[in-house]
Amino acid sequence: MPELLDHLLATPILAIALTLAANVAGIRLLRAVGAPAWCPPILVAALLLAGVLAALSIDYADYRRGAAWLMLLLGPATVALGLPLHQQMPQVRPLWRPLLACLPVAALLAAGYAVGIAWLLGAPPEILASLAPKSVTAPIAIGITEQIGGSVSLMMGGLLVTGVAAIGFVALFARQLGIRDERILGLALGLNGHALGTVRAFEIGPTAGAFASLGMSLTGIFSALFLPLAWRLVGP
Repeated sequence: MPELLDHLLATPILAIALTLAANVAGIRLLRAVGAPAWCPPILVAALLLAGVLAALSIDYADYRRGAAWLMLLLGPATVALGLPLHQQMPQVRPLWRPLLACLPVAALLAAGYAVGIAWLLGAPPEILASLAPKSVTAPIAIGITEQIGGSVSLMMGGLLVTGVAAIGFVALFARQLGIRDERILGLALGLNGHALGTVRAFEIGPTAGAFASLGMSLTGIFSALFLPLAWRLVGP
């Protein structure tokens, strides 16, 4: 068994198969319990995958090396979100001023509160650097994390928790405040919940999905340009 496992880990086959199987299982499990909006399939898939890796004693570095082939698809998938955004451009153009005004504030808050809380709790610089890009979509967040000296593994965990939390809190506050405008809901999900929030926004409607794509893209661009610079200036 160990020899077979080592042989499979030498190729990307095992990592890709485990990832796809966990994703399919996560989707089916959620459908069986009514597909609650606050719990995206990727959360269940991640927990299932982590359990399998632990049960088989597969090192995460070995899994990540094999799954790198799937990571190549993140970039094209993110770029593809530009199509629904283009389709909704007539609704986006009149709002370019408030959108640009809220972007820097939202991006700075998304990075700042997590780093601030971790710093107050005495977290080392590597953890702070791993939490800073947690609200940015994965392809951009990985590059930022590597530039500022964080751990990609820890950042990916923060990315998952952030996306799930954003979906839940946006839904909660939207109910409490009576917000039903798909543009506001979508933008909030994209700014705070990156790709997971964007997926949820498309479930609400095409307009929400387009504004989530816009929020996610603008946050990613802003963070990629300014977060590494800010980290060098004020980082620990």
